[in-house]
Amino acid sequence: MAEKRRERPAHPMARPRPPQGAERGSPQPRRPLPQGEQFFTPGADGLRRAVEQRSAAPLVFLFQLPRWIIPVILVALLLAGFAVPSFLGGVAVLPVIGFVGWLAYMSWPSLGAKGRILRVALLTFLLLLVADRFGAF
Repeated sequence: MAEKRRERPAHPMARPRPPQGAERGSPQPRRPLPQGEQFFTPGADGLRRAVEQRSAAPLVFLFQLPRWIIPVILVALLLAGFAVPSFLGGVAVLPVIGFVGWLAYMSWPSLGAKGRILRVALLTFLLLLVADRFGAF
């Protein structure tokens, strides 16, 4: 009975892939950048253009990190902000506000109304948390 059984081909995601974008001597293969329409906002000028150009290298660096690092760091800082009732809790949340605000600014042109409202609500909540930890309330 086992002789008649045909082996199924492996699922395409289960096949080992050769490392893409790996450099010689590097400890891990690097993930290729995602395919997209454009890296910068078309027709942007002034502040947006400057911020996008200065943010290109940090965004590529963050993309090359393992996917779990940034969320773990942000959650740890946010939990510290909730757990510590003094100004140190507010200081712990400040990098989270900076990171979320930066990503919100970078993604703003491609967002719809719901996405924009969600980002404004999140930043407002984080700012209120910091204000509470600094003793404003």
